[in-house]
Amino acid sequence: MRFISTLVAVAWLAAAATAFGQTPPKMIPAPADVAAAPSNATKTSSGLASRVLKPGTGSAHPGRTDLVTVHYTGWTTDGKMFDSSVARGEPATFPLDRVIAGWTEGVQLMVAGESRRFWIPEALAYQGKRDPKGMLVFDVELLSYTASPTQAPPDVKAPPSDAKKTGSGLAFKVIKPGTGTRHPSARNQVTVHYSGWTTDGKLFDSSVLRGSPATFPLGDVIAGWTEGVQLMVEGEKTRFWIPEGLAYKGQSPPYGMLVFDVELLKIN
Repeated sequence: MRFISTLVAVAWLAAAATAFGQTPPKMIPAPADVAAAPSNATKTSSGLASRVLKPGTGSAHPGRTDLVTVHYTGWTTDGKMFDSSVARGEPATFPLDRVIAGWTEGVQLMVAGESRRFWIPEALAYQGKRDPKGMLVFDVELLSYTASPTQAPPDVKAPPSDAKKTGSGLAFKVIKPGTGTRHPSARNQVTVHYSGWTTDGKLFDSSVLRGSPATFPLGDVIAGWTEGVQLMVEGEKTRFWIPEGLAYKGQSPPYGMLVFDVELLKIN
């Protein structure tokens, strides 16, 4: 997500694109109340102000470390748009505790499906240390959220009694049924989201945390993956307990049995 680390100034990009003969990104007009929070906005003790634009359909709120998927647009108080997933046509997914404090606090007030406008004071944004400075205004739509992959599953230490086991020793449990009917072969390339832990609950790798799915030939990964993903169909999410003999065989870290949550997005 661009404003987590390197903020993209969309207005500057538009000018640059025009100069090179490209179509500039869509500019989202600033709301009428961009200069200051209106009287009907609610304010928290930190100084964060917000107003619900569209009620959500859910009832639960995301937690501080959850992964949220949102559409958003941000403006400075003089009405200049500086970033927008809406303009890019691509929602953003990120851990809620990895963004500016105003986002971390504010999105926890929301439910799935809700749209809300935030007026984030500088102290809860970039604290005057970088652009854009001053109070920032965001329209945010919370599309969905899931538990953070940094939180190991409760059964990370060993396969539970309802897990299935193959002849090789690979254990697995379907977490979410798929929508497809075809299984990949070892010759296929697959696109997946995944998170991996050691049995003491330490996360060592996660495409979900990076916000970018992984694509690779299924025959080019550890044996537990090659075998396990062939059991899946598109849309399915499965937890695997992969013994060391089907993982890195004690030759490199992480050692021991590994636990992966894998979602098969596409068979290429």
